[in-house]
Amino acid sequence: MITIYHNPRCSKSRETLALVQALADEQHLSLQVIDYQKTPLSYTELQSLLLALDSSDVQMILRNNEDAYASLNLADADNATALQAIAAHPKLLQRPIVTYQNKAAIGRPPEHVLSLFKKA
Repeated sequence: MITIYHNPRCSKSRETLALVQALADEQHLSLQVIDYQKTPLSYTELQSLLLALDSSDVQMILRNNEDAYASLNLADADNATALQAIAAHPKLLQRPIVTYQNKAAIGRPPEHVLSLFKKA
């Protein structure tokens, strides 16, 4: 199953959704679309997402241009503090993020998520 953490108001998220929808249709895979602002991720889910991105740097999933980023002083925050902030303020989550087979990629640019589907 392919999962996309999606914001329908974001053009990059919509472009990435179209890309993975076509891929899912072509490869007969199911696609789960999660509007993470309506269904926020828990702290534990965010930790898992960071692991799937193969990163320990929480800054890569933070939107540093959001007001909450500055007001919560997240530039120097440790991972636990930053993940708690994202869980409390879903708007802080970078978008879109696509997961497939326990791996994840951020769709900026949208084509970046195609790396998840390359055969080894």
